[in-house]
Amino acid sequence: MCKSFLSLCCSINLLTRFYVAEVLLALEYLHLLGVVYRDLKPENVLVREDGHIMLSDFDLSLRCAVNPTLVKSSSPVVEPPKRSSPCSVGCIDPSCLHPSWQVSCFGPKFLSTAAKTRKLKADLAAEISHLSQLVVEPTNARSNSFVGTHEYVAPEIIKGEGHGSAVDWWTFGIFLYELLYGRTPFKGTENADTLANVVSQCLEFPASPIVSSHARDLIRRLLLKEPENRLGAVRGAAEIKQHPFFDGLNWALIRCSTPPEMPRSYDLTNVIVPEANRQNKERGKCQHELKNIGEDIEF
Repeated sequence: MCKSFLSLCCSINLLTRFYVAEVLLALEYLHLLGVVYRDLKPENVLVREDGHIMLSDFDLSLRCAVNPTLVKSSSPVVEPPKRSSPCSVGCIDPSCLHPSWQVSCFGPKFLSTAAKTRKLKADLAAEISHLSQLVVEPTNARSNSFVGTHEYVAPEIIKGEGHGSAVDWWTFGIFLYELLYGRTPFKGTENADTLANVVSQCLEFPASPIVSSHARDLIRRLLLKEPENRLGAVRGAAEIKQHPFFDGLNWALIRCSTPPEMPRSYDLTNVIVPEANRQNKERGKCQHELKNIGEDIEF
């Protein structure tokens, strides 16, 4: 496999992770406000001039009550690595002094830069594991409306069983799948076929393009047909952020970071305008345009 192809795959995965991370933060913010979006799809995710995204079209959104709570993190405490040598921290065993080369047990330890970095990350992870997390998931939200786009609609909506905020995590999984594979996983020949596939068809991944195992695992957890078992159903975005797919991502600074790719700008000054359009443009010079406000959410 050529290096250029691998580089392209890495670039696509990096760009995809950036966009889905910002979408995740936007959904988290909406849930904090007590809003279940219910209409996530590529057409509603707009890329701004600065490369960051914004969500649009809230016609299908559901307003509900939400009670933000602090919960203890379920992350396991990181245990310090066990030493295989007879020397340990606070070693007082006389055998440590014999033979003579083991005297260094009591001396300072010189770590390489990489080792120091690993130690700092381990220490930080141990500290974070004890911190409480803010959970803003509107878990009590319920609706029986049939809303959404056929290829993105969640199984519980199709079944008419009533649905809550977990539908946003289903659509988030479909969104990630489409970004990576260029199509949605359950699309059928007709809309009725698509809905039937969403309810009964097993999730499958194409052999091409190459997608990381972490990405596939995240999609599997998001596209569980039982909403109560879906990743994010209990603790919302806080659960999803901890998935290995997002390892190394600084959530606090993502809005200040430079996007992996900036939108291209086009010079339209020399574009030939058809005569009819030109006349319409002239007639509209004196007309005021109303700008819709409040239909988009920037993130």
